[in-house]
Amino acid sequence: MLEMIDVNVYYGAVHALKGISLKVNEGEIVTLIGANGAGKTTTLKTISGVLKPKVGKVIFDGKDLNKVNASNMVSLGMAHVPEGRRIFANMSIMENLEMGAFSRKDKAEIKKDYEKIFETFPRLLERKNQMAGTLSGGEQQMLAIGRALMSRPKLLLLDEPSMGLAPLVVKQIFSIIEDINKSGTTVLLVEQNASMALKIAHRAYVIQNGYVEMEGDASELLNDESVKSAYLGA
Repeated sequence: MLEMIDVNVYYGAVHALKGISLKVNEGEIVTLIGANGAGKTTTLKTISGVLKPKVGKVIFDGKDLNKVNASNMVSLGMAHVPEGRRIFANMSIMENLEMGAFSRKDKAEIKKDYEKIFETFPRLLERKNQMAGTLSGGEQQMLAIGRALMSRPKLLLLDEPSMGLAPLVVKQIFSIIEDINKSGTTVLLVEQNASMALKIAHRAYVIQNGYVEMEGDASELLNDESVKSAYLGA
């Protein structure tokens, strides 16, 4: 479904991604783990078109994304939940979800998806007319994911969904990510909680200083001694 081929990205003179190559197959959860500043968020921004490679290609569903504007990614079947959630704080929960469906015209199906989101996140239903900026961190993360799902993406990009959340809420969010994947959505997950990410992912990439340092089955990396030492606190 997704392939990055020798992708190099710069912030001015700073070489942020140095030949990143990776792939995500349909139906997978793939996770990117690594230290702060390793290039994980830059990788997601490059996939969703916010940043453009100086060298290399990003291919999604057979299309070369180097030629596609970021504003057109949703209509291609991609949704990006950014780091820090970035919900519309001065709009209600319902208005945020409506924004997630802005590119769709199938009103009957949109209504079904509202019901599905509220079934997945009952807390949002209880507060659907509440201003999003007044929600807790966990509720805002649920809203950010729900808003993305309203576009019915083939591929969901998630950047640090557990950041700043209480442990019980983190478990809930990861359980929901698994359910989203089982319902047919492919997921590319960036996550600092490497242990949790590797437990739910099919495959993983370890990114360090803009390079792919390691890759493999998530279960194998979870038990790799070097990964344990560097990222799992072992």
